[in-house]
Amino acid sequence: MARVLIVGGFLALVFWVFSIVDCAVQPATRHRGVPKGAWIAIVVLIPVLGGILWFVLGRRRRSDQESMRSVAPDDDPEFLRTLGKTEQDERIRRLEEELARLDDETDGPAADSRS
Repeated sequence: MARVLIVGGFLALVFWVFSIVDCAVQPATRHRGVPKGAWIAIVVLIPVLGGILWFVLGRRRRSDQESMRSVAPDDDPEFLRTLGKTEQDERIRRLEEELARLDDETDGPAADSRS
């Protein structure tokens, strides 16, 4: 029975230290609920239960992060609505000119090598 208590205590200690380290190294954007300092205090002051609370409630998962992923301006309908029609036309014209210029640059050497 003593061995079980010693092994269980050791595993609880390892879990507690791992929880503290994991909570401390996560960026502030990966914490849910309360601020990072409060989570560290919870994990330190309530050894095993604090670690369980951290992993279940406090740590933001990658799937949560994907929903917060930033969107490029061209893919963001809200940003595109803020642009005026003339600004959009001007931007499209500039992009088409740049695309034509890039096509001319790539077509030049290829056309010479075929001759």
